[in-house]
Amino acid sequence: MIQQETLEQLLNRAQFNGFEFRRWYEAEVHPAWPGSERAIAQLAEEGRHYTLLFSHEFARCFWKAGSEMRFSVPSMTYSRVNSQGQVVEVTRKPFTRRTIKANVWKYHLSQMATAEDPVEYIGRFLALRDDGLEDSDPAPMAAEG
Repeated sequence: MIQQETLEQLLNRAQFNGFEFRRWYEAEVHPAWPGSERAIAQLAEEGRHYTLLFSHEFARCFWKAGSEMRFSVPSMTYSRVNSQGQVVEVTRKPFTRRTIKANVWKYHLSQMATAEDPVEYIGRFLALRDDGLEDSDPAPMAAEG
């Protein structure tokens, strides 16, 4: 089950890029608007968050078209045949990828659909964004005594 805080963070990012949560909720979930906190809680509690996450409208706003996106690609291990015909195991280190594509949302939506855990896939984009913001924050000043 998705945590309500994660869903709120995902929604905040999409709303910042123009997603209209209330309009989407009334059209796709229930015509009566219970308020944003209750609507988010309902999606999280009832397991209906996938309705939101796989919505094209949400995806277009979350992965804003034409904007640079940074996301982490986890480490992976796979087998391949080398030039001598032997099967070798290759381990690829995790790395950060950057993309700028007009329809980047379609790519990420398809990747999320095939991921083992779609919430973990989309959460990778939040983690990088938060890490970048933390690095740019000035260090807190100590109180003078």
